[in-house]
Amino acid sequence: MKNVLPALCLTLAWVSNASAQTNPSVTSTEVNNILLGSYSPTTYQASTIINDPDIVSAGLLNDISADTLKADLFALNAFFNRNMFSDTVSNTTGIGATRRWIYSRFLQYSAANQNRLRAAYLKFTYAPSTYGCSGIGSNGTQYNVMAVLPGSQTTNKSLIIIEGHMDSRNVSNCDVTGSAPGIGDNATGTALVMELARVLSKYTFRSTIVFSVNTGEEQGLIGAHALANYLQSQNVLIKAVNNNDVSGGVFCGRTSSAPSCPFYGNIDSTDLRIFSLGDINSAKKQWARYIKLEYKEQLSAAVRVPTNINIMEPDDRSGRGGDHQAFTDIGYTAVRFTQANEDGDAGSTSSTYEDRQHDVRDSLGHYNSTTGLIDSIYVNPNYLARNTLVNGNSLAMVALGPDTITMSGLLWTANTVKVQFTPATSPGYRVAVRAATNDWDTVYTVTGASSAVLKLPYSSSTTFYISAAAMDANGTESQFSTEYILSTGLVPLYLAPDTTQPESTSPDAYGIRLMPNRPNPFDVATMIAITSGTDVFADRTCLQFTTIDGRLISRIPVHLQKGLNTVVFNHGFGAAGIYICSLIIDGLPTQSTEMIFRNQ
Repeated sequence: MKNVLPALCLTLAWVSNASAQTNPSVTSTEVNNILLGSYSPTTYQASTIINDPDIVSAGLLNDISADTLKADLFALNAFFNRNMFSDTVSNTTGIGATRRWIYSRFLQYSAANQNRLRAAYLKFTYAPSTYGCSGIGSNGTQYNVMAVLPGSQTTNKSLIIIEGHMDSRNVSNCDVTGSAPGIGDNATGTALVMELARVLSKYTFRSTIVFSVNTGEEQGLIGAHALANYLQSQNVLIKAVNNNDVSGGVFCGRTSSAPSCPFYGNIDSTDLRIFSLGDINSAKKQWARYIKLEYKEQLSAAVRVPTNINIMEPDDRSGRGGDHQAFTDIGYTAVRFTQANEDGDAGSTSSTYEDRQHDVRDSLGHYNSTTGLIDSIYVNPNYLARNTLVNGNSLAMVALGPDTITMSGLLWTANTVKVQFTPATSPGYRVAVRAATNDWDTVYTVTGASSAVLKLPYSSSTTFYISAAAMDANGTESQFSTEYILSTGLVPLYLAPDTTQPESTSPDAYGIRLMPNRPNPFDVATMIAITSGTDVFADRTCLQFTTIDGRLISRIPVHLQKGLNTVVFNHGFGAAGIYICSLIIDGLPTQSTEMIFRNQ
């Protein structure tokens, strides 16, 4: 019996109370029917239909207003404390006044656009005592605020959702009377969702768009879980969810959660991070790539200050979480948008904590006691507007575009790949390929044909990933299909054992292959993929990570299954160098690859 070094596999999970919400319901029957796709599109048809993708993108660019976003931040600041258990009776302070103000703004946007945007609350029960905040007066009735823009068709009833949370906190998450401005976290995300409801309401989309401002994120994604679980219980399909949390600040704090800030005081107003769950074949990563592609092709040449979109490897920052996870927990496609630099890691309970996030210092800005005015604000409205644009454009394009298609009949050689599309009825198609990073290397356009032979941008023996999308007559893409994994080495990666030969115990006989990690170089986490044609080695395999000089870092057991196996290696932040990843079977190394750890 071989002695195997035990591996400790820890997953940092956002602590939530997903099952604690009860009796969720939509306060408007009309809105509920729209969510379910049970409505007549002609009821909400605009007198002038605007659905050209170029016009919509240009409208977003021209109409999203940094001044409007700034005004909404000031308005949210005036509610003083937006803790989910705070005052619900006052018209000027507390979570009740906040949600009623947001609801009223949705009604204003609707009135300005032929009443096509329909507002409602998602009502549910979550008591303070459930969270451990007893004796603070709330009766436990909670509300998200939502507005829906009905799609022009109901054949495909899938929704697109954009969300942010309106609740705030200071050092104590049970403080419902003290100042808790929560400007960065998360008045910015709330203002972003409201601004897109205002701007997008004038356009007509194939799919329904839901604008949701949630409560109780700080207590464990309470409102987001209520929404996600309610939609799942009603068998509602969702194309994608954009969660916006901490979206408008540019300052790097002392304790920003990795991966983010390079050093204290750094300013970044051009980078944007998109976090998403999943492995190589993840629909969430595909959605992040779609967001980046649409911005690049629709807007990057027209904007005055370009946004650099970074597709991050992990689901969220180290040890952190957000409302998108309420959807990914139950299988929906959701991602998180977050500013590049964060002012703190939310560690406000520490006596040495000096940053702003989750603190009373998460305020609008510096207050001048002489003038009684705020001299400068900590949030950058122009940066927030740019992030709003990236969000809005992705929502608009997927809501305008056709339904997703699949690929079939993949044939490939060392430098070409033949792709067939199913169904073969679209005016055109896009085919995306990538090899070494989370970004697509090349996106091909195919028109007037149901199949295509494409020249690959790779040398021989390169592992690559390929997916496809349908394209309508206006050139708008659907979401991209699940990726297939191929190699320019002629032989498919999914190999089955030769049943005509005696069973071999050699891994080589089963086409087992350790592929290079992605991304590489990496910062905090990277993904390792292993293909196998057998289950024989399921309990006899692990990955071993060592330094270049042989010092052991860790071992991770791998339950090797037939097909594609993926493992996330999360080293953490604050190191650099070359590491060796070795595939160990029955205690012996079989294959190895080099990994480059990059300290951002």
